[in-house]
Amino acid sequence: AVSASWDNTLKLWDLATGSERATLTGHSDAVYAVAITPDGKQAVSASWDNTLKLWDLATGSERATLTGHSDRVYAVAITPDGKQAVSASRDNTLKLWDLATGSELATLTGHSKWVNAVAITPDGKQAVSASWDNTLKLWDLATGSELATLTGHSDLVYAVAITPDGKQAVSASYDNTLKLWDLATGSERATLTGHCASVYAVAITPDGKQAVSASLDNTLKLWDLAKGEVVASFGGEGQLLGYAIAPDGVTVVAGEESGRVHFLRLEGLEKGGR
Repeated sequence: AVSASWDNTLKLWDLATGSERATLTGHSDAVYAVAITPDGKQAVSASWDNTLKLWDLATGSERATLTGHSDRVYAVAITPDGKQAVSASRDNTLKLWDLATGSELATLTGHSKWVNAVAITPDGKQAVSASWDNTLKLWDLATGSELATLTGHSDLVYAVAITPDGKQAVSASYDNTLKLWDLATGSERATLTGHCASVYAVAITPDGKQAVSASLDNTLKLWDLAKGEVVASFGGEGQLLGYAIAPDGVTVVAGEESGRVHFLRLEGLEKGGR
């Protein structure tokens, strides 16, 4: 695993032993996000020093610095073939990068405020961004052009995830809701209500049938995307700011502002006896 920190570093961890394998140094400000290439050999970090860095995980060494953003970089996603990355920045833009050369391929412009998050479709052809301008945008990565603007949230959109079939996206907003979107048409399919505070993060299970959201109301909620309903809820002692769903589709890891990390299992659901 690779972690990103406000101490300006990243750390590489051995999950079998829980020991630190390497510290990746080079950023001059907080490291806000990190993504790992599909082959597990490299990572790309996004920092408040306005840059991204490409790292060799076998050696812990920096391979390239990706420069071009004029403000903090909030998020990064890597294409399924591992050849390109898309970054989201406080400068209101996204950028497409060639990881082999470290060069900028395109700048995606259209948002009127900070871009918080980005997700890439499984075929690597499109990306969805989430912004402080209350919208999401769908992009064609081959041309760098905007395909659609997804409107409906009444406050900033903080996170977005795409279903494994690439047909739908789920967004998380400070308006206390999530929304399910049809990416073929750019239309809203459902609004998921139940949180009583800003929704900070969202992830989708590998089967594409459920989503898990984390909110500043101190809860995680599991949603049935077909019905748009809450299936289960977990309450922490503090705000739940981030989490991930394991590839097994059963294990959820959630980070709480207190420093606690919760390991949860999705149980008693219809499919697979979960």
